[in-house]
Amino acid sequence: MKKLLIVFSLIAFCGQSLFAQGEIDEQQKIFFRNERSFGILLNTNGMGISYRDARRINFLNKRYFEVEAGTLRHPKEYRQSSYYNQAGSFVFGKLNSVFYLRASIGRQHEMFKKADLGGVAVRYFYSAGPALALYKPVYYRILRPLTLDLTQFEIVDEKFDVTIHQPYDIYSRASFFKGFDELKLQPGLFAKGGFNFEYSKEEKMIHAIEIGAQINAFLKEIPIMATADNKSIYFSLFASYRFGIVIDPLNPESNKLSNLFRRRNTQVVY
Repeated sequence: MKKLLIVFSLIAFCGQSLFAQGEIDEQQKIFFRNERSFGILLNTNGMGISYRDARRINFLNKRYFEVEAGTLRHPKEYRQSSYYNQAGSFVFGKLNSVFYLRASIGRQHEMFKKADLGGVAVRYFYSAGPALALYKPVYYRILRPLTLDLTQFEIVDEKFDVTIHQPYDIYSRASFFKGFDELKLQPGLFAKGGFNFEYSKEEKMIHAIEIGAQINAFLKEIPIMATADNKSIYFSLFASYRFGIVIDPLNPESNKLSNLFRRRNTQVVY
């Protein structure tokens, strides 16, 4: 939730410049606005990235295909500092780290078009498709006593066991990469919808903020935490930043995704 508050604060801070009326747009419009874009997503139970390919249906509507990857967190996860100095922090009771892959087909409708260079195009969108959760066990670095008087210890990597481990037994997290050989899969479905605010001043470029809600539903509960109830359905609010290019059929050379990372002057498209 803190991540979303930061994003919404940035949106509010930039609002005056995004919605202010600017100079008249003299760029030649690209009417067949097929789009390719990337997204950076923050939501109330994780974060992710996405790639979207949108194709024009008519003047106001597009159909798009999107692939996404990200992390999934339990709402009861709480990171705490280690009892031992310089040992970092950990989530007590976490059994598995969860990642997701999603693919979807969606539709986007433009409600308001940009009138000038300082304007904002407002669209709504919705999509749905299959989801796949991938989860691996979390290993902790556990202090194990070697003597009865508890004066000597060794540090070993172990999975969390709610019946024996206490917070003071945990020295730190083990390597993130430990446990990938025990990876498990859980299939499911997802759907999301929201609003897109596109504010780029260049006809060829896409810069947009999206906000909305999404739901992930898996066949079985995903065992994320040992100390809290796990579930198979996850609902969340999200905010994301999208950047990309508009495909110009009359200028194929300008359609390369590498153009996103080059400084460009506004050009008239004939």
